[in-house]
Parts: sequence; C-alpha cells; structure tokens
Amino acid sequence: MGYTKMTVAQALVKFLDNQYVERDGEVTKFVEGVFTIFGHGIVVGLGQALDENPGSLKVYQGRNEQGMAHVAAGYAKQNNRKKIIACSSSIGPGAANMVTAAACATVNNIPLLLLPGDTYATRQPDPVLQQLEQSYGPSITTNDAFRPVCKFWDRIVRPEQLMSTMINAMRVLTDPAETGAVCVALSQDAEGEAYEYPDYFFEKRVHRISRPVPTEADLKDLTAMIVSSKKPMIICGGGVRYSEAGEELMKFCETFRIPFAETQSGKSACKSSHPYNLGGLGVTGNLSANTIAEEADLIISVGSRLSDFTTGSKNQFKNPEVKIASINISRFHAYKMDSLPVVADAKAALEVLSESLKEKGYISAYNCEIEEAKKAWDEEMERLSNYCYDDDFEPIVKARNPVSIEEFVELTGGVITQTAALSLIRKEIDPDAIVIGASGSLPGCLQRMWTTDQKDAYHMEYGYSCMGYEIAASLGAKMASPNQEVYSMCGDGSFQMLHSELATSLQEGMKINVLLFDNCGFGCINNLQMSNGIGNLATEFRYRDEDGNLNGGLIPVDYAKVCEGYGVKTYTAKTLEELKEALADAKKQTVSTLIDIKVLPKTMTEGYKSWWNVGLASVTGIEGQQKAYENLMENRKKARRY
Repeated sequence: MGYTKMTVAQALVKFLDNQYVERDGEVTKFVEGVFTIFGHGIVVGLGQALDENPGSLKVYQGRNEQGMAHVAAGYAKQNNRKKIIACSSSIGPGAANMVTAAACATVNNIPLLLLPGDTYATRQPDPVLQQLEQSYGPSITTNDAFRPVCKFWDRIVRPEQLMSTMINAMRVLTDPAETGAVCVALSQDAEGEAYEYPDYFFEKRVHRISRPVPTEADLKDLTAMIVSSKKPMIICGGGVRYSEAGEELMKFCETFRIPFAETQSGKSACKSSHPYNLGGLGVTGNLSANTIAEEADLIISVGSRLSDFTTGSKNQFKNPEVKIASINISRFHAYKMDSLPVVADAKAALEVLSESLKEKGYISAYNCEIEEAKKAWDEEMERLSNYCYDDDFEPIVKARNPVSIEEFVELTGGVITQTAALSLIRKEIDPDAIVIGASGSLPGCLQRMWTTDQKDAYHMEYGYSCMGYEIAASLGAKMASPNQEVYSMCGDGSFQMLHSELATSLQEGMKINVLLFDNCGFGCINNLQMSNGIGNLATEFRYRDEDGNLNGGLIPVDYAKVCEGYGVKTYTAKTLEELKEALADAKKQTVSTLIDIKVLPKTMTEGYKSWWNVGLASVTGIEGQQKAYENLMENRKKARRY
C-alpha cells in the first residue's frame, strides 16, 4: 500500500479525475472539468491544484456563479446525468450566487457538484474578507445556506475528512433516486494543508447506475390494477428520459393500446409523432392530453414527480373512479397522490410489466377516443400557427391592460404573435435541434406546441422554473451535444435577469442561438395577475408616471444592440418574414447568435381543460377579485385533497 503527500485541493482534483459511471455495461468518465470564478478563498487552494496538475479535467471560466452552475446543470441534464462539470467559487457572494442554481438542480434531480471556498478552520484571521458573521454561532458561514437546497452537504476542516466526504458525494451524485446538488465547502486554510493520502483513494472508481426491478408483489398488484381498467393513461415523466426508456414506453403503449401524455421533463423521451403520444399534460398541457385525462380510469405515472402543473393541482383526472399507480426509482415520489407505489427503474419496470400483461391478454377499451382527441388538437395547432395581427385580430389572453398591445406595436413595430412565431421556428430550424426553456409563458406554449422526434431534443427546466437558466443551460447543452444546433427560448424578463454566459459561449467557441421573445414585461405573471382581477402592477416594463406609479410608457430595449457589443451575431425580427430570414442566416453563423423577436403581448397559448390552484385574497373590496376567489373555492372543492 502506497501513500502520496499532497494538499487537500490537489487530492480533490486527482480524485475527481478518476470517477466513472457505468450503466448497462457502458462506462463513462463522470467529471468533465471544473467551472470557476476564482476569488481569494479558492484561487490559491483549488486554483493552485488545477494549475499544477489538472489531469484530464478541463477548467472553464464562468462570468456569473449562478450562470456557470446553470451551465453545469444543463450539461448534466443533456448527458442524461452520466457526466458532470463541478463548480467552484470563493466564499461570500460567489458562494451565495450558486444557492439558486443548487435549488434548481435539486428540484430537478440533476447532479451538480459545488465546491465553494469557506472561512478558516483555525479561525485565526477571522473575520476574513467576505466572511458572514453571526453572533450566536461562529461556525456559521455563507455556505450553510446550501444545506436546505442540497442533497448532500459537508465542510472540510481537516485533510482526513476529504476521503469519506467525497465518496459520499459521489454516492449521491450518481444515485438516480437521490441525485441533486451536492455542496462540499472547502475551508481556505485546509485547502492548502498536506496529508499522506493512500493511493487506493485515487484508483479508478466506477459507480454503477443499476436498474431496480419491481418486487413480485408490486408487479402483481400493478398488473391487476391495469387489467381491471378500461381507459388507462400513462404519464411519461423525466424518469423515462433519464432511464432512456422511451423505446420501451412506446412499444408498451402500442402493445396494449394505452395513450401517454408528457411532462416537461419527459418530453422528447418519445417521438412526438407516435400515434399514442397525446403531448403535454396539465396546466401547461394541450387539448388532446387533457381531454383523455378527464375520462381515464387509471393513471400510470412513469418517472414523474406529479407536480401541481402536471396534475392540474390534483384536479386534472376527473373520473370519480380514477386510480393512480406510480413507477418511480424514488420511493418518495412513488408515494405521491395515494398512488400504488412501484419503486423501480422505468425501463426495467416497463419490460417486466409488458410480459405480465401479455400473459393476461390485456388490451385497453379505447375505440376512437385517442384519434379524435389528437385530431381536435391538430386543428387547434393549425389555428395557432396561422394566428396573426390583422383587421380581425383578438388577443388570446383576454385579461390585459387595454392600451398595451397598440402601444407595443407603435413603440416597437413588432406584429408577431407568439404562437405563430413558435410554429415558424419549428418549421425552419433543424429537426434534431435542441430547444431550452425554463420560465415565463414559453414553457406552456412549448409543452403544447413543440414537436420533435429527436431523442432528448427538448430540454425544459420546469421544476424550479428558474429565470436565467435558459441561456446558461443552452451552453451546457451545446457542450454536451456539440454537433446539434441549440436554441435558447428566452423571454425579455429572463434575459435581463441573467445572460452572462453568452460571453462564455464565445470564449469556448460553442455556438448557441438565443431566441429572445420581447413583449415588454413578465407576460406570464401579468396573465395570472390580471385574470384574477388584479391590476398590472410591476409586471409590465413601464416607466414611473407623474403620480409615482409604474404606469408610464413601455420601456423599449434594443436587445440586438446589447448583444452585438459582446460579439454575438444579432438580428431584430418585427414580422414573420424577418424572423424566417434571421433563422436561415443564423444557421450559417459559427458564433453565437441572438434574434430579438418583438412579440405581441397576450398572444401566447392559454389553458385547455385545466385549473391551477393559486392563493387569492379571501377578503377584498374589488368585485373582480371577489369573483376570482369564489371560482377558486369552487374548484378546490372538486380537487383531490392530497
């Protein structure tokens, strides 16, 4: 047995460089590199180790800590959680900036390794620059803020701790049921302390991603539940994508004539063109899926967290006799909504369940309902695609500031409707292009309208719906799939919040395409606000008026000019013709591009046979808000209690 004397940081780098994952016999190097914005708490510790001997790890330079962590999350997601990029920062604001990204990764079950610097273990120089001090606890630092948003957390104050801590970090990062953000805080002085580490700590370590099968009893119960159903429906969740079970799910549905609907995470695990694919489900779902969901007598959730949007705040499934079964690798998620819990890998479960149902000779009782529901949605899609600003124009969303649309047209010259823009984009970009989204009205429109037969080409972060994810994660997706075009579907509000990693995309020579939908405000939240009788307070981008309120004129922004300064190839599209030309030219570019699309407010899709439970004022003197509250109470009565 040999030993090597090295610092904590040097040992950490060497350990990370020797981690691998294996699934179905395929071994993949797990850690690609380290994203960092060096500060005083990390540059002379971990930074020294990466400078002296990074091994095969690649060092990436971020522009904003939250942004670079979103890049890493997008990279991990696009690699179906089989590869990661670690993220390091200094203690203080650098670490605090990554808290949002940590929460985002944990909510979505995406592996994200965070290595923030920390204060001194000895406390001799306390308080150091950027140190957060609490009089009731000297051991508390900024990094304690990671505790509630991570799946594993530890602080290294002695060199010996690194070994067990990093093995546990890898345990969580590579566990499909538990993965999420992992924070290993590095005390500044400990980073540089030396220890004789055993050589076996640095041996190639392969973490096997197994495929648990259902227990015999669970399989028997689930089979019986399906056999007794006439009109079952499957929910295709993110677990189908990460298990790479799309082919199995499609074969399963063909064999037993069972339709399936998609969650945001599950979309593109299966082909949009599949005859049993109903499309998006729930609050952001379409007419086809939500129509079938109303009558289904059994919901089989495969790899879904069953969130309020997917289940329409537990009011989507209206059949009084409906039952729910949940196949999920996470026992926690499998137990939701009083489901029959089947704790198993999606692919493995579908394979054994298929054999069990074949033995029973099961076929669903659907006749023409699936085809009719899909036909009705196809007709609606045609209407949305042809929706334009003409003499007969009416906004899709009725709740609005009555002056906004005409004011927007006069100010920007933009006359593009959001639904027509998305339809055109789908036709013009490559069939295998990857689209990224996260926030605003675009996720709803995309879940309803976007179609793709390319595996994993739809990349939506909708567990945390984190504004600012879109552009950063597009870079991560491009790094994971460099031979495919990547398009960031981004609203103007989200762009203003975080677009720093555009500069990183230029630095890395990784071309991404930002499709910026500018409607002068937070359009999605303005819809929610005004549809419940509330005014348009702080959801449109307006100057302050003479009365001191935010009701002045709309604020115009030339986003193309903003990004031109970075070196991005930019375009402005005010008509569909200009958008088509810009999309065609953007394909020819080798640097990142941005198309500033001036999109009419209130031209996004709206709910189809769904309801969202939101907390409204129970006491108000405003008639519109009173009516909204009464409607809320009526719908809550119809929803499942848990």
